[in-house]
Amino acid sequence: MVAIDHDAVLRARVLLLGSGGQSRAELVGAYRVLAEVSPKAYTPKLVDALLALYYESRDPEVDVVLSEEASRAARRMEAGAPDRAERLRRALDAYQASLFTLGRRTEGRAICEELAEAGRGERLATVLAEEGRFGEAAELDEVAARKGGPEQSFWDLVRWAANLEGAGQHDAASAVFRELLAETRREAAEEGTGLPVLVCELVHFARMRESVGDGASAAAARREALGVLEGLATTGEPRNSNGLRERWRTLFVLSGRAAEPAASPEFPMPPFGTEHGWSRDVRNGFLGMLPGLEAEAAGLREAERLPELVDVRRRIGIRVVVRDGAHHYLFEERFTPRFDEGVTLARRLPDDPARLARALTDRSMFLVAARSFERAYADFAEAVALLD
Repeated sequence: MVAIDHDAVLRARVLLLGSGGQSRAELVGAYRVLAEVSPKAYTPKLVDALLALYYESRDPEVDVVLSEEASRAARRMEAGAPDRAERLRRALDAYQASLFTLGRRTEGRAICEELAEAGRGERLATVLAEEGRFGEAAELDEVAARKGGPEQSFWDLVRWAANLEGAGQHDAASAVFRELLAETRREAAEEGTGLPVLVCELVHFARMRESVGDGASAAAARREALGVLEGLATTGEPRNSNGLRERWRTLFVLSGRAAEPAASPEFPMPPFGTEHGWSRDVRNGFLGMLPGLEAEAAGLREAERLPELVDVRRRIGIRVVVRDGAHHYLFEERFTPRFDEGVTLARRLPDDPARLARALTDRSMFLVAARSFERAYADFAEAVALLD
């Protein structure tokens, strides 16, 4: 039996009866003491106070200590206590994030598994994808996607399709992506929204089918995209599509996965297929490759090895979009030079129409995201002529 320090309990009660000038750290100290004598009343308050202190901390080592304690406290709450599940989710989510920030992936994955057991499997799916365990991630994605009902979200379906594709289940991945296309077409027909998003999705679907040798399906998707884009260039967008740039960014980054090192538990890579929830260590590692890639590009330029230079500059561009793509101020001005460079370099390869078509398509979809539809159409029409 734990001995109760009655003086400490009295001091904690006096502190809480004060005029409200207590610091967060003082509140945590008081709730720690009182949770020992009145757990039902004070353990929830302790969890909240620890998480509040966690959110204002900027020290990763402190973060992991606070979130671990919050998780232990949340687990101690009575099973039927109000908001227990939500408090435990918040505490575990903070704990796993702090562990991944410190590179403690094994421990972080274990916490994500605990979250999945509580019905929150999305984070575990992301972690598994980062480690190249795409089949397991896709199984969790299917549960999350089907939980939402007949109308699935872009984010659920793209992530699911990406993980199926990563697992080598290409037909299954295409079937999921066709669901997304059908939903976007429905929105365009019934609500007048989503046409630019539909263009980006069709182009990505064409890439998916081209990668497995299904040239007919790829060509059909490109022709449909070109027709939609021609309409946008001629008459404009009937109604603005929400989240256009976020969707473009997700698909553009996903399109570069094949050029990157294979993901593994020892060498985790980004969870291509989602822009949300990347582990901090993975994001830092992915962007940390930029100096090395810039140096590689400089060497290739000097050696006039243009095909490899085009590929490396694209890998650099994808990282810059990851880093800066969420900043919408001067969006077109900031990224246009990079996509122009890709086309300029590819035009210097007259015997390599595939690379030029890829560069033109990349710039076209960027211009779609910037809502510069006429220029996007010109680029994509040239790309389609080269490919078809």
